[in-house]
Amino acid sequence: MAAKKGGKKSAKKGGKKAAKRSSAKKPAKKAAKRKPNAAFMKAMQPDAALGAVVGNTPMPRTEVTKKIWGYIKRNGLQDAKNRRMINADDKLNGVFGGKKQVSMFEMTKLVNKHLK
Repeated sequence: MAAKKGGKKSAKKGGKKAAKRSSAKKPAKKAAKRKPNAAFMKAMQPDAALGAVVGNTPMPRTEVTKKIWGYIKRNGLQDAKNRRMINADDKLNGVFGGKKQVSMFEMTKLVNKHLK
């Protein structure tokens, strides 16, 4: 029998190995240092409710967040079962708008309302 041309190609490859491509090595680029975003580093004044937790001096939002987390850890305000939830004490109750418990993501939104 004669084989038809144009039919299916066989799955077998020839005994030859594919030649490796020689790629010219490019010099590695040095990673540029990231600049902090100026909006995050701008000193902002906390209002009275937030000032009771972090202090009344103007500071960047990043520092405010660090101080709030320090306060939460010192006073054991993270929920034991769901660690993403923050339980409010008397000081944080004013910052959280009267809510007894907020998520850590909602907390940052509520804190930003108390910065001028």
